[in-house]
Amino acid sequence: MSFGARVLKTGIAVTLALYLSSLFLNPQSPVPAAIAAIFAMQPSIYRSWKYFLDQLQTTTLGAIVALVGGMVLSNEPIAVGLIIVLVIMICLKLNMGETVGLTLVTVVSIMEASGDWHFALNRFLLTLVGIVSAFLINITVFPPKPKVQFVKQIHSVFSGMSLLLRTSISDEIKEVVFREEKNNLGGSIKSLSDKYNLFEEEQKKMKRSKFSETRQMVVYKQMLLSLQKGYEVLDSVERHYFQAPRTTAMDQFFDSHLELVIKFHEHALLKFEHKLKPNGEEAAQFVLDNDRFMEQAITQFDIDKEGMLRLSIVAAAIYDYGYQLERLNRLAEHVHSASEDKESQDKILNWLKWP
Repeated sequence: MSFGARVLKTGIAVTLALYLSSLFLNPQSPVPAAIAAIFAMQPSIYRSWKYFLDQLQTTTLGAIVALVGGMVLSNEPIAVGLIIVLVIMICLKLNMGETVGLTLVTVVSIMEASGDWHFALNRFLLTLVGIVSAFLINITVFPPKPKVQFVKQIHSVFSGMSLLLRTSISDEIKEVVFREEKNNLGGSIKSLSDKYNLFEEEQKKMKRSKFSETRQMVVYKQMLLSLQKGYEVLDSVERHYFQAPRTTAMDQFFDSHLELVIKFHEHALLKFEHKLKPNGEEAAQFVLDNDRFMEQAITQFDIDKEGMLRLSIVAAAIYDYGYQLERLNRLAEHVHSASEDKESQDKILNWLKWP
């Protein structure tokens, strides 16, 4: 994990939890509150709220079970183990497996007192203080904005990927550097996928989602898919391209079309920023070029069967990448036209409102 807002907020939440515990509960050891704050820090507002509700339920049940278990079975190691198993089963039955860790910490700390309900109540309140502290800090201090982070990261990931794609066929980049950058790119795309899942989860849980937000989700999903397809091209080139017999003409053929595809990807992203005008001719020509590339890759070159199969895999990956970009471009032009229609409507409304 790199240093960021979530790391900083975790430290602030722990500080707040310890301060509140010492101020209101005056415990001998406020560590449970700090542990709860660490567990409760979540990457989105929705997950923070969901974790707060789920943890409140499982911690309450766990505290009750631990209190009863401590009274009946004392705090013998085997008794603690049995209660732990029972609490885990309850959490899983309630589909609240994510809250098991903190709940078990509470259970163990409560059973330590062997049924002392004053001690159990104190540990329970400490846990709640930690959860509430993390929730409040998460929604007030640099609140998570996965959509904004997603869009910014899209452009940085594409920049890194375009460099690798442009130098992959020409074999200009060092192998060690290529593999290292490719691994970093894979991690960045995984991070993008996680961010997308976060705000997709938020939208699905909202009772009323606006049409514009639903349209944005379609756009973001296609942006992510396009990058994933570009990464698959890199993977297929590394696995198959250089293992097949080739000619200089074939290298130029693949390299020139890959350059065309990357340029089209760049133009599509710029259209989402309203920096480029819609261009139907460019899109139509790109579709023809992409189809022609696949046909020529299969039929034009006379090489051995194994080499043809390997190059066909690479060509298919590039073709699929281009196909997804064509869909991304259509979305970009649709968003652009919708934005222009809205601006026209706003101008008409302002004109009608003018006295």
